[in-house]
Amino acid sequence: MPDVLLTVGTRKGLFIGRRHDGRWEFDDPHFPAQAVYSVAIDTRPDTPRLLVGGDSSHWGPSVFHSDDLGRSWTEPPAPAVKFPQDTGASLERVWQLHPAPAHSPGVVYAGTEPAALFRSDDGGESFALVRPLWEHPTRSQWVPGGGGEAVHTVVTDRRDPDAVTVAVSTAGVFRSRDGGASWDPSNHGVSAVFLPEPDPEFGQCVHKIAQDAGDLDRLYLQNHWGVYRSDDAGGSWTDIGGPLPSDFGFAVAAHPHRPDTAYVFPITADSDRVPAERRCRVYRTTDAGTSWEPLSRGLPAGDHYGTVLRDALCTDDADPAGVYFGNRNGEVYASDDDGDSWRLLADHLPDVLCVRAAVI
Repeated sequence: MPDVLLTVGTRKGLFIGRRHDGRWEFDDPHFPAQAVYSVAIDTRPDTPRLLVGGDSSHWGPSVFHSDDLGRSWTEPPAPAVKFPQDTGASLERVWQLHPAPAHSPGVVYAGTEPAALFRSDDGGESFALVRPLWEHPTRSQWVPGGGGEAVHTVVTDRRDPDAVTVAVSTAGVFRSRDGGASWDPSNHGVSAVFLPEPDPEFGQCVHKIAQDAGDLDRLYLQNHWGVYRSDDAGGSWTDIGGPLPSDFGFAVAAHPHRPDTAYVFPITADSDRVPAERRCRVYRTTDAGTSWEPLSRGLPAGDHYGTVLRDALCTDDADPAGVYFGNRNGEVYASDDDGDSWRLLADHLPDVLCVRAAVI
């Protein structure tokens, strides 16, 4: 088995696990008493860089980085992410940290609350506001979702450095094909059950997006009710959630190597946010959503109430792939065989908000 680094952001700090020679060990928590909503493992440098979006109730939000796999941390002397004064906005939280592909060394995107996109060209040490999205003509009609109004997902294209897709809660999907100079709503086919118009141009409560390993124009989307697939980079969406026990949920992840393969964790309903049928199960498709199979070998068999949030399900880049998820019960589960079987890595942690993993 390759060595793997697993980062687990929780309501009360960051936990880092390492797999070496097939054995897992976890460090003492980092950033105690801080809520960690976003983590990125940037594997482009020779030594991976860890980026963490921490949120201190006393000091406020910040972005930290480590170039020694978490042994030490650096916080920039000036805030890494800060709204310009003329916007009249202040940073509430960093929901997403996303290193761009290899064609854009040093570029890291940050998605924030209030809903905005920031770009870094120095590996995440300083960020600048992407103004065309902030000044989008539809912005005055965006409204907060249950967790706030945030850019919580960033998808980049390893073929094209100018192609960026974001998801906004609750405004939907927006795409740029010119490096962020302009943005188009890209929600055709995605429902908004809480709005009078069933298929609006924008206003959907998109929970997460993942990009297919084989066809980079294929995206998977977990909506506030509805699981969808796009085969044209978000230009249009098709419902693929019919075979699932519930199409409500928060998380979606794609296999790092196998085309047409993705994972979701169904939740009963927006009014009853527990695992569908009260069973702890990840569902996998290997045919781009035509069918789904439950993956539960090694997971709890009885009634279970651990909700998996939007960034708390991920894959690593091994082959077979490691698949990981954490829940609001403070449990972290891992599979080293594409999801076929699972083991409990940690329990009794604080509320798990995000997980990220990479081969190191």
